[in-house]
Amino acid sequence: MTFKHVFNKNFGKYLLGRVGQTIMVIIIGITITFIIPRLAPTNPVELKIQQMMVSGANIHPEAIKAFREAMNDIYGLKGTLFEQYVNFWSRLSRGDLGPSIFSFPRPATDIIMKAMPWTIGLLLSTSVISWIFGNLLGGLAGYQSNRRWTKWAELAANSIRPIPYYIFAFILLILFCFVWPLFPTMGAYDPGMDEEWMNPVFLLSVLHHTFLPALSLVLTGLGAWLLGMRALVSNIISEDYVQYAEVAGVKKKTILYQYVMRNAMLPQITGLGMSLGGIFSGALITEYVYGIPGMGQLSYRAIVGFDYSLIMGVSIFSIVGVSVAVLIVDLLYPIFDPRVRLN
Repeated sequence: MTFKHVFNKNFGKYLLGRVGQTIMVIIIGITITFIIPRLAPTNPVELKIQQMMVSGANIHPEAIKAFREAMNDIYGLKGTLFEQYVNFWSRLSRGDLGPSIFSFPRPATDIIMKAMPWTIGLLLSTSVISWIFGNLLGGLAGYQSNRRWTKWAELAANSIRPIPYYIFAFILLILFCFVWPLFPTMGAYDPGMDEEWMNPVFLLSVLHHTFLPALSLVLTGLGAWLLGMRALVSNIISEDYVQYAEVAGVKKKTILYQYVMRNAMLPQITGLGMSLGGIFSGALITEYVYGIPGMGQLSYRAIVGFDYSLIMGVSIFSIVGVSVAVLIVDLLYPIFDPRVRLN
């Protein structure tokens, strides 16, 4: 199979159509994200002024008026809704989401960029690891269902899968931080260290602190992928082409990887794309339990503090991440499924 077979004229049309749909989805999603916070009864600028007045500050009414106008301009809340919308896209095109309210005057983009490596590092690695090993074990369990180890693997997966990842995180926290104190209870790295990602000592500290939350996400995700792949393989092995390959004496390894698992991978690839796109939303409870300063904690702080800029920034990254991930999955389909290339 060559790229010429995969990327033909029909695929070019398909590519343009899917890219256009993705752009449209992103625009609609961001527009909805823009509108929803403005429908809320709470205005962040008025909330800030109320906090200043409650604190006992003696401020002249003219100063309050000037402050209100300046803050509305800074946060893009000045003018009609349409004017705000045009101004919002103008700022967004420059990568400007405005300053954060509870970290004023720090730009919201800087805060998001600082939190994102923690979430991407944690969720990207755990999603890929659980997907790879879950599919491998699930494929073997479905094809060799009469083996004893497959029954134990299925039992373990069925036992772990119903447990929410955050409950599993609490269990691991109790076992390995209090009963057997092998790992720290809080924080993403040792206190007093600077975030120097090129420093091996800092990286070892991060790995030590994030091992348990990563393990909770890997084990719960692995169980789901294993059971999903096992169910798909169990249906495929009864197909005529698999039965014919076995009668023809094709090696079992070839049948498993080329005939069975390759056909079962398409739904799993779609699921991986969705999970990878969703990593920008963070793992709120796991990050909160272990004190990891990722996107989940940032989202929580933004919602509680009604921080317009951060709420919209986190939502925009999530929308773009999911849309692009789905697009990439759709573009990979022709490589794995010849029927897509024919269409």
